[in-house]
Amino acid sequence: MAMNQVMEALESKGYTVHIFSTAREASAYLARTIRGKTVGFGDSATLLEMGLYKALSPDNEVFDPQHCPEGSDFHETATHCLTTDVFLTSVNALARTGEMVNLDGTGNRIAGSLFGHRKVVFVVGRNKLVPTLDEAIWRTRNIAAPRNAKRLGLRTPCALRGDRCYDCSSPERICNGLLVYLRKMNDLDAEVILIDEDMGL
Repeated sequence: MAMNQVMEALESKGYTVHIFSTAREASAYLARTIRGKTVGFGDSATLLEMGLYKALSPDNEVFDPQHCPEGSDFHETATHCLTTDVFLTSVNALARTGEMVNLDGTGNRIAGSLFGHRKVVFVVGRNKLVPTLDEAIWRTRNIAAPRNAKRLGLRTPCALRGDRCYDCSSPERICNGLLVYLRKMNDLDAEVILIDEDMGL
């Protein structure tokens, strides 16, 4: 799928978009452009793979639920992430037509991506790209969510069987809120970083 086509679709929906060939180039760009800020992370395998916590920490105060400070837990750290200058996250799927989709269990990631920050940055690998919104929703529920549940060591049907969503009632279910970004939110500076490598789940 042509990155330039996805870029044009996202720009038509109000986003600023940059394309990078590698995660290393994208990480270097973010380290150059985000300085002197408080930065919050959504709970993202993509950001973890890129090493962005380490890359941004020298010049910013970074809060990441996957790097909780001593004496702090996930909930406290994730709450800090909601009040930062900049919020970084990924999405579970991105349609060629420019719509993005995220699924969340606790709500910290989708909440942080909508409001309250000076800037939100979505970092998306090429493996998240699909032709249509319907396929983006399908990928989110049947590929990304089972992989994430398995990564977290949960005992949900999707994690144990690894094949699809079972719309379960497990107490460990992580699929509680499905968000479709139809366009950029009003009054929000939002940027999408497209990476021509497979990133995240």
